[in-house]
Amino acid sequence: MTTSYKDLLQQREALEKAIADARHREVADAVRQTRELVAEYGLTVQDVFPSGRSAKAAGSKASAKVAPKYRDPATGQTWTGRGKAPKWIEGKDRAAFTIA
Repeated sequence: MTTSYKDLLQQREALEKAIADARHREVADAVRQTRELVAEYGLTVQDVFPSGRSAKAAGSKASAKVAPKYRDPATGQTWTGRGKAPKWIEGKDRAAFTIA
């Protein structure tokens, strides 16, 4: 038995409504649980959603500074050798700019 196009559209509409209803119920439950935990532990917005320098350091690996490998003798500007090359070294032999 084959299902008609109209029947499939009706099934899709019913399924989309069921999906929306289930999501609404689950989100409401998650919000309720979150509010209970916030109240139970006395959490603040900053506790749950930290911002600023300390939050970034805690949430990711600290990026280590890379020592410069090249120096422009004319200006003293340096470059680590990572990323796009600065104009003062672009197209030139980098050995002449190497920091010893």
